[in-house]
Amino acid sequence: MAHESTGAIYAAAGANLAIAAAKFAGGALTGSTAMLAEGVHSMVDTANQVLLLVGMKRAERPADARHPFGYGREIYFYAFVVALMIFLGGGVFAVYEGVERIRHPEPDVDAEFLGYRLPGIWVNVAILGFAIVAEGISFFVAMRQFWAEKGRHSALRAIRRSKDPTLFTVLAEDTAALIGLLIALAGVALSHVLEMPSLDGWASVGIGLVLIGMAGFLMVETHGLLIGEAADPEIVAAISELARAEPGVLHVNEVLTQHLGPADILVNLSIDMADDLSAGDVESLVTRLDRALKERNTDVKRVFIEIQQQGDHGVRAAA
Repeated sequence: MAHESTGAIYAAAGANLAIAAAKFAGGALTGSTAMLAEGVHSMVDTANQVLLLVGMKRAERPADARHPFGYGREIYFYAFVVALMIFLGGGVFAVYEGVERIRHPEPDVDAEFLGYRLPGIWVNVAILGFAIVAEGISFFVAMRQFWAEKGRHSALRAIRRSKDPTLFTVLAEDTAALIGLLIALAGVALSHVLEMPSLDGWASVGIGLVLIGMAGFLMVETHGLLIGEAADPEIVAAISELARAEPGVLHVNEVLTQHLGPADILVNLSIDMADDLSAGDVESLVTRLDRALKERNTDVKRVFIEIQQQGDHGVRAAA
């Protein structure tokens, strides 16, 4: 999954960097606020992809004395920072610039390029068309990988269940970017056709609202991962099933799990065992169960097993 996510991130970063350069050039040549807002949006997206790559690299560091469970949650922190940057660097800026354009509307100007005068509307349309194609390619790469991983679940359900924020963050960014480009194209075209420059500002406001909404969604999703989420219910059920199948286990008291990273699950298992088992039998059972849990799901990296009588552990519902 990490390799696939990295591929989607590199594709998105390359596309956004090229798009940002084109948008800033178009905004500078024609004075379009929507184009300027879109240029800032693409630069923020490029920075976000760099942050995700940094987070993925830092999350791979091995455990040490200060962080005995490793650094897997680094990626969750960086994903949250990305959501915050989309909100502040993209959404709020676009709304602010749009409001200023609405208050002080100015018509687009023709562009001077290599001694030729080009109609501003066609410069903007050409750049937005290029951006839509480039962003569409990035979106297709991310969507193809996401679709392969989501299984039988709906897209929204798959995102809610996913413990790897990198791929769905890139997918969300690309989706917001495509919507923003269509809004910008509509704003630029209508402001020219209807001779209402303020529509360019309203398009910028619309782009900002899309980004703020997407950032809010990503913040909610990454917040849960950052503070610690349980493993998928199917994984929890499989752990309980394996424990119950062990001879000598009378009752599975509770199964507590937590993701320390996208592919790093901590398991705390409380079981009630037969009283007539010898110390050697208990040791063998615990060893077998530890091995079986890690073989059943390779994301399970740490297993802690508590031997407790049923009713003495303060049973809580498994998450």
